[in-house]
Parts: sequence; structure tokens; C-alpha cells
Amino acid sequence: SLFQLPQSELDNIDPNHKRFRVENGESLAEKDEVFGSPSTPILENPEHQTRWYFKYFLGKLHQNYVGIDAEKCPYFLSVVSQDSGHQAAPMYRAILFRKQKIALPYNGNQKLTVKQILAHFSGIDATSTKNPKEIFAADIQKDLLLLEEQEGSVNFKFGVVYMKPGQRCDDEMLSNEEASQDFEDFLDVLGERVRLRGWDRFRGGLDVKGDMTGKYSVYTLYEGHEIMFHVSTLLPFSKDNRQQVERKRHIGNDIVNIIFIDQSVAPAPAHTFLPTMFDPTWIKSQFTHIFAVVTKAKQTYRLAIFCDENVPPFGPTLPNPPEFNDVNMFREFLLVKLINAEKATFQTPIFSQKRERTLEMLIKDLHEDYIGDNKMVCVLCVCMYVCMYVYTCVCMCVLQNVSA
Repeated sequence: SLFQLPQSELDNIDPNHKRFRVENGESLAEKDEVFGSPSTPILENPEHQTRWYFKYFLGKLHQNYVGIDAEKCPYFLSVVSQDSGHQAAPMYRAILFRKQKIALPYNGNQKLTVKQILAHFSGIDATSTKNPKEIFAADIQKDLLLLEEQEGSVNFKFGVVYMKPGQRCDDEMLSNEEASQDFEDFLDVLGERVRLRGWDRFRGGLDVKGDMTGKYSVYTLYEGHEIMFHVSTLLPFSKDNRQQVERKRHIGNDIVNIIFIDQSVAPAPAHTFLPTMFDPTWIKSQFTHIFAVVTKAKQTYRLAIFCDENVPPFGPTLPNPPEFNDVNMFREFLLVKLINAEKATFQTPIFSQKRERTLEMLIKDLHEDYIGDNKMVCVLCVCMYVCMYVYTCVCMCVLQNVSA
């Protein structure tokens, strides 16, 4: 259900439009596929599969090491022993934190051997008497959790823009002071309205002390993920600022935006193709990569997704037609789609390069902090690498996602 916008629709608009693709369940009809329900909403790369240090190491007896590899780049290594079950040899889990991932070949019919896994750690000199060194400082666990969080977001902030039919630029959309009841009902679907002053949970960059970013916002919790919505009509409005900089400062810096097109003002003909009602180039942002376009007709919500072409595909797939009559089903589908969209965006070049630079800086800073710490006195013995039976979950966090 993914396709590029027709060239005829692109000839007279900004060339940047070509970097977007559209997902809309109706496009399935062009392939003579049957009408059907949406795919099951499943969170991709869930937290329990990516936060290995948090899940398997934190709070357990384990060893953390710091060292320099053959390319003079610092790294951190964590090793934990676990129940070997019926295995004669002990079993270990290991996480290697580096600025670049290590890709391991994958064959579904043949498991990797310990020797094959260790071969990918050849840059680490386990025989050196100086490298790596064990870290005994208590703060290392907190610092490694920070490194692991570079894998992606645990909590999310999404923009929500109220758009009236006929509006063709973000200045117009963000200048809407009041919204319709349909939009207010949609906000109720997304989450609960919360008072920002004194708010003590995830705030998504909003001010919770002096009402500088509005008095209220919309918040929800889904599968352990806190979500704060930057709602255009709830952010501060300025009559003297045509560009509505205060609103744009938050919404324009969100990876994912929801565009709610109000059809109660000027209803579109039945079964109007959603992508013809919105153009992503109307929103001037270099940061936003995903637009979820929503409309409501009576009690039915319709959805289309505009996606930067560099973002890898993500689920769940839209139904054909892309309509939802069950509010609870729509809510779950939309939240999962938005969360998966942001996670997928982290794989694009602009974000992966930024993440690698951030990770490199964090690892270097931590290396400088710990390499001079007199609490580090133990040398990692070669036998620990060669003789132990390493459990095959070698995680690279963003660190080091073991890619298949």
C-alpha cells in the first residue's frame, strides 16, 4: 500500500515533495487486492528487545570494562553470567558499546557459533595487560543506561495540527485559535487533557512551571511509553506573529505530525482521496519526516500516511479502505503507527549520523572520566574471552544493534 505521488501532481509544486511517499489503503485496490481489516497493531523493536543492559544487566552482579580498540577508538564492554540450564559450560551475555554497529551475518537455517561471534570482536585486544580495565565506580550503570537510550525513544512527543479546508501553509494552520467539536473529540481519542503547571511526568519539552507553553496539553500512556502531544490550538497564540513561532518551535521539531483536516467546516465529497487534501510541502520543517493525515465523517475516521522516502517501511499496514468505525481500534492503530514511524525514522541517514556523532561524543567523554579513575584496577583476562561460552545475544545497542 505504498506508492509515490503521481508525477502529474508533482510537476507544479516544490521539488522537495518528491521525497515523500504515501501510504493509503485505497492504493491496494489498484493491485486488485481484496478489501480487508488493518494488520494487527504491533510495536516494532519493542523496548524489551532493545534495552538489553536495562533488562539483563541492571541490578545484577556483572562486570563493566573500558578500553581502546585497534583503531584507537574507546569502547565499553559489559559481561554478565546467567543460568546455563543443562549446559556443562557457563553462559554469558555481553554488550559492546561502540560508536558503530557490528553486523553479523544471519542464516535462519544455521546458528552462529561462539567462534564466529568472537571473530567480530577482533579489534579488541583481550591479551593486553593494559586493556581493557574493569570499572568499579557505581555511576557506570547510570552512564551505560544513558548510552543505551541512544538506541531510540522510550517516550514520545507528537505534533497535532488543526487544519481547515482551503488552508495551504503552516502559517495558516497554526493561526487557528479555535477548533471544531470534531477536533476536540479527536483529542479525547488521543489521550487525556492535563494541566501543565505542576505536571510531574513526561512533559515533551513543554513548560510545567509558568504556563509558558499553554495551560493544558494532551497526554497518554501506551504499553509503557509516555506520549505528550503538542496540540496547535493549545500552544500559545500570538496575534502579532503571523508565523506563530511559539507553536512552530514545538510542532516543527517533532519527527511525527498529525494533521487533522476538519471536514465539519466544508465536507469533502464521499471517498475523497486523502492525499489530495494535503501536501507535505505546506509544512516548512526539515525535521518532520512523517505526517499522519486524519479526517472524520460522522463516526468514521480516515487515515493516510505521508512518509519521507528515506524512512524504511513500518507497520501496521492500513486497511482497505483506510476507515475506522471503532474508536478504540482506531486509537490503538494510530498510536502504534506513530510510535513505529518515529522508531523507523531513526534509521534514516540524517538521524543515524546524528546519533552516531552523539554516541561517539558520549563514549569519549565517559572514557576520559573513567580511564583516570583509580577505582579501575582489574585487567580483563584473555581466558574470559576465549574459554567462556558466550551467549549468542551480543547486543550493540545503537550502539550496537546486532543486525540480521
